[in-house]
Amino acid sequence: MKPEFRSPCPIATTLDIVGDRWSLVLVRDMLTGKSRYSEFLQSPERITTNILADRLSRMEEMGLISRTLYQERPKRYAYALTEKGRGLIPVVQSICRWANRYETGTWTPPESFMTLAVEPDGTESV
Repeated sequence: MKPEFRSPCPIATTLDIVGDRWSLVLVRDMLTGKSRYSEFLQSPERITTNILADRLSRMEEMGLISRTLYQERPKRYAYALTEKGRGLIPVVQSICRWANRYETGTWTPPESFMTLAVEPDGTESV
C-alpha cells in the first residue's frame, strides 16, 4: 500500500517519512552497527519499547529497513537499512554538521561515521 503524503513537496514528503523524533536516531544506530531490538533500547535517547516497535514497523513499511529472523523461539529479528535507508547517510551527516556548528554540547560523530558514503549501486563505502 502506497502511503499518502501531505503534499508533493520533497521536504514535506521526507518529513512524513522520517520527521518523527525516532526514525533518524534508529538510522544512526543502524549505521553505527546496531541491528537488534535490545541494542536499540540501549541508546542514550531511551526509546520506549512500544515506540520502538511502532517505528521499526513503520520504517519497514516505508522501505527504509528490512528485517531478518535470527531466532525462532521466541521470534527475534535483526534490522538493516535498505538501499533507500542508506540513501539517508548524507542527510544524517549534514544534520550532524549543522548541530555541531550551531549547538554547543553536541558530540562530534566519529570520523568513520562522517566518511560513510553511498555508492551509485546503493552500497556503503568509507
